[in-house]
Amino acid sequence: MCRMNERALSFDAVAEQYDTARPGYPPALFDTIEAATGRPLRGSRVVDVGAGTGIATRLLRERSALVVAVEPGPGMAARLRLSLPDVPLVRGFGDALPLAGASADLITYAQAWHWTDPARSLPEAMRVLRPGGALALWWNVSDRAVPWIAEQDARLREEAGDAAHGAHGTGARDRHVPTGPETVRRRVPWSRRVPLATHLDNLGSHSVFRVLGDEATTAFLDRERDELLRLFPDGTVEESYVVELTLTFRPPASSSR
Repeated sequence: MCRMNERALSFDAVAEQYDTARPGYPPALFDTIEAATGRPLRGSRVVDVGAGTGIATRLLRERSALVVAVEPGPGMAARLRLSLPDVPLVRGFGDALPLAGASADLITYAQAWHWTDPARSLPEAMRVLRPGGALALWWNVSDRAVPWIAEQDARLREEAGDAAHGAHGTGARDRHVPTGPETVRRRVPWSRRVPLATHLDNLGSHSVFRVLGDEATTAFLDRERDELLRLFPDGTVEESYVVELTLTFRPPASSSR
């Protein structure tokens, strides 16, 4: 197993924390996908790759999409199965999808594309998509235009260097996303208000803290709690995000070579 896949599987250790603390995605994201693809999610055959605990899977299901979840980690998959027992679940990686060709209208990667080898995962997505189907990649990126988020980002980077980028997210340019005439990009801003404990659990669920280890993680999050209580004395944090979305289309059959 490659190192990237091993690190992706490390989320199994925090599956419950991940499921309860990670942010979801705003309705405007799915509206944007429908507008860009020209197809409603209702009734669409969707494959959610790197589904994790099912955060995006649930939202796609709520839009009446026919979703198949693909997830390699046993802990994450078990958590998904607990909350979505009726959703078909396949164990696998995006680099080698265990799915038939031309079987999906939409393939989604929510916070997961960076765990793949694009030289493998992009051809695999195009194989599984029907002609005219779309590959949707997106990330919640913390909005560093908000002063307190920029300050927190600086503290994270001081603690963990470049590895800290995973806690606040990086732009699509750093994710090896597809480019070209069949690709469109969109940005969807949104925010959520959560208890401080949830905000800290969200931070602690990121891969950078799996690398730093328990002692360093606890010390950092304790300092961060004190810092944020000065900014949010009522214990409620407003997190601001921009969802960075990239859509890549498989050419229609009439234009296939």
